[in-house]
Amino acid sequence: MKERKRPSVHRRRRRRKRRIWLRLLPHIVLLTVCLTVILSITGSAFYQKSVSGEIDPNGTISNITGLESPLAKMNDPPNDKTPTEIEGADTPWYLTLVNRQNPLPENSWNDTVHLVDVPGGEKVDERIYGPLMEMMDAAEELGPIIVSGYRTQEKQQSLYDEKIRKYRNQGYSEEEAVQLAQQWVAIPGTSEHQLGLAVDINGATYDIYLWLQENSYQYGFIFRYPGNKTHITGTAEEVWHYRYVGKEAAAEIYERGICLEEYLEDSQDQIFGTQIPQK
Repeated sequence: MKERKRPSVHRRRRRRKRRIWLRLLPHIVLLTVCLTVILSITGSAFYQKSVSGEIDPNGTISNITGLESPLAKMNDPPNDKTPTEIEGADTPWYLTLVNRQNPLPENSWNDTVHLVDVPGGEKVDERIYGPLMEMMDAAEELGPIIVSGYRTQEKQQSLYDEKIRKYRNQGYSEEEAVQLAQQWVAIPGTSEHQLGLAVDINGATYDIYLWLQENSYQYGFIFRYPGNKTHITGTAEEVWHYRYVGKEAAAEIYERGICLEEYLEDSQDQIFGTQIPQK
């Protein structure tokens, strides 16, 4: 009888590793599923806290870098089913800049804004309704929901006052409460929501925010407040906040990785013959 050859050391090790992986595989699969579910739940809960007031979806940083108002004559609006610019305006309506240094042009703006309802009960400027609905339809599998649109001066004031009151109730002085509130809620008159051109979008999973960052420019919208631009925008990162600027501007902002303030500043420099050299 021939002697049976014993498996080599390497073969025994490979078999041992295979048995170990087979035993671990069900646990790995279960852990992956659990992490996916947790991420989906926490992503939605994160935004729900923001809209409930725990994290305000229009938060701002109190220590803001000063910006000069870019008063520039821009190009004609992109060809994407939107009306022409407001007659006599130096800046097209879809590129109106509103931040701490550039308050809402309330008197002239209110005469041009016509609101329409969007699914969910919010309202937006009718000029962005078409592109917005196209974007929502394209992201349908992720369950997009518009949780905030146009805000009146009174609504923004109410949110602002409520945040101040919250901090006063926690024992802060009036001055401290105001400073803390301004870190999370825009001062009335300086919120993009008052333009009717900005929306906060939630979804069934956190993936909606990733999808919007990669695809919104195709519909004329931009990720308005990325975290790496806080020193320019003066606003903390808001993964839910999207602003309509037209397809042409949105594409350039996306491709160059810049924010609206930088785009407008560059456009102004080009008009006055002082174009910033590209790095």
